[in-house]
Amino acid sequence: MARFRTIFPEVAKPLIAMAHVPPLPGTPLYDQVGGVEGLIDHVKRDTAVLLEGGFDAVLFCNEGDRPYQLHAGLEASAVMTRVVTECRPVDRPYGVDFLWDAQCALAIGVASGASFMREVVTGIWESDMGLWNPDAATLLRNRRNFGRDDLAIFANITPEFASGIGQRTPAQMAKSTVVSSLADVILVSGPMAGSEPDVRTVADVREALDSSVPVLLNTGAKAATIAQYFKYADGCVVGSDLKRDGYTWNEVDPERVKRFIDAARSA
Repeated sequence: MARFRTIFPEVAKPLIAMAHVPPLPGTPLYDQVGGVEGLIDHVKRDTAVLLEGGFDAVLFCNEGDRPYQLHAGLEASAVMTRVVTECRPVDRPYGVDFLWDAQCALAIGVASGASFMREVVTGIWESDMGLWNPDAATLLRNRRNFGRDDLAIFANITPEFASGIGQRTPAQMAKSTVVSSLADVILVSGPMAGSEPDVRTVADVREALDSSVPVLLNTGAKAATIAQYFKYADGCVVGSDLKRDGYTWNEVDPERVKRFIDAARSA
């Protein structure tokens, strides 16, 4: 909680916008003609619209790197770090995410000066990427070794494109992720990018945790429905609803940004 409130000292329910990075070099959909400069230009345009729209923070993510990997290459870490460094805001917080390598996200966050990172850090999952077993112990030890104890860990306990191996409920997972794995923030997601979780799941997770632990809606935030989630969630991460036609991999649409900000602030 201390890290979260240090990042957002005066915002009751922070609104965090996704800055989706197009496919990185070496991935199947990479635009070799546009190159790395093309990636930077795209992210700069999107980020400018998000900041002008009034979001409290930006979260940079390699959303375009389908199909996703569980272990990032050096080129991905290097290029993602450059993109974040060149596109980061100077007047508000920003975070990083790497689908789906938490150690890579940590390295990018440290190198770029991010305030927080978003990842899956606990559990064992069957996923589109294969069997997935994150390592929170190594992640937090590396954070200490990097000298970045201030970098907050936003832990996704219901990751997209995956289902847990085991019988624990999301509420039980949330509680153990805070107690055992020392997560700063709990994120609740739907089954895919842009898909909502059940509102009851968000409510159950919020009820299971001490009130000092923030719970954020991580996917599926929409202008039309954000009010019902904000009965329980302490903020949100939003991406798809801000894009042209509501499609995750399109560019950010200024009109949709305004519509979401107006709905979320009033909620």
